[in-house]
Amino acid sequence: MIRELEQYRDVAPKGTVELVYRLSELVQGKRFLHINAVRYGGGMAEILRRVIPVMKALGVDARWEVIAGTQEFGDVTRRIADGLQGRPETITDEMYQTYLGVTARNAKALDRDGKLDADLVFVHDPQPAALIEHRKGGKWVWRCHLDAGKPYRSVWSLFRRHVVKYDAAVFSLPEFSQRLPIPKFLIHPSIDPLTEKNRELSRAEIGQVLDHFGIARNKPILLQVASYDRFKDQLGTIRAYQMVKKHHDCRLVLAGGGVLHDPEGEAVLAELQKAVGKDPDVHLLQLPPEADREINALQRAATVVVQKALKEGFGVSVAEAMWKGKPVIGGTAGGVSAQIVDQATGFIVHSVEGAAFRIRHLLNNPGVVTRMGATAKEHVRRNFLITRHLCDYLTMLKLFCVE
Repeated sequence: MIRELEQYRDVAPKGTVELVYRLSELVQGKRFLHINAVRYGGGMAEILRRVIPVMKALGVDARWEVIAGTQEFGDVTRRIADGLQGRPETITDEMYQTYLGVTARNAKALDRDGKLDADLVFVHDPQPAALIEHRKGGKWVWRCHLDAGKPYRSVWSLFRRHVVKYDAAVFSLPEFSQRLPIPKFLIHPSIDPLTEKNRELSRAEIGQVLDHFGIARNKPILLQVASYDRFKDQLGTIRAYQMVKKHHDCRLVLAGGGVLHDPEGEAVLAELQKAVGKDPDVHLLQLPPEADREINALQRAATVVVQKALKEGFGVSVAEAMWKGKPVIGGTAGGVSAQIVDQATGFIVHSVEGAAFRIRHLLNNPGVVTRMGATAKEHVRRNFLITRHLCDYLTMLKLFCVE
């Protein structure tokens, strides 16, 4: 029995842990390498930090390597990522050569230490994607965590030349993908229910976090957790709250980060502060990186969670909130609507007015909040936990590496 896996028995659906064991028996000793650009920050890194030790304990030679880059490389890959998500970007030949040059240096370093030698190599997102040009063997899969369904065409044309050399590509949703001459697979992101961000918290722990931020619990709390970015539409959430406030005495908490050293984030936060004015029931929080316990407590303290982004990737914060038993009111962007079962685990809305209407409905019906919250948690248990992610990865390893 593997301690790292056994701890999920009490939270995963019945039979899931046994399925992980059975799948792992089929891929014993296989070498599974993940490559990305960051060790910390974002859901992908968070999941890899948990998945890799479990797979090792199960007898899979699982490893995780992180590429290194210059500031210029980071700027180019940010432009590529933005272009893949539809923002008009220009990648000059000089920029592209910078991308290829840094990739080549990373490939040389990895190959020198034998780190590219694996049965299955999962390359995550645009930053390390050109490593495919330096493959030595094994099967290579490109894992796209972005919404590349409507890319800026010139960027996609440039980037596609690398993607088509992979043995397969994996996307988070069908609509995030592109037409490709290689097999495509679907793997939803997931959450780990045992991490600091998702574990059970006592009332005292929740109270400590609220006291730290000066948030009283004498009124219903509406919450949105998202970086301060125009695409997250916190301004729309404020407007919905202001409509609701005419009928219900409630609080709004906007919890985000990404402001430090980011002029756009600072501008968005300034706009929100202006829209809020001197309303004492609105709290604009600037969270530090890895504020997992704070996010957990805020989600557990909330009555209703709003995630009305205008553009979004998969938006795993929706699953995080539902795991805490909260109904989520979300928009149609990205994977938000793929996680919400409309009128069962929350509501999908198309406008500020629609969000306000659904918030009022929930505040008027506490029983509906409780019922929807319970359904939401069970929906996450069955679809978006890390144990399902383990099954997906082991299945891919079996598919590509076992005759």
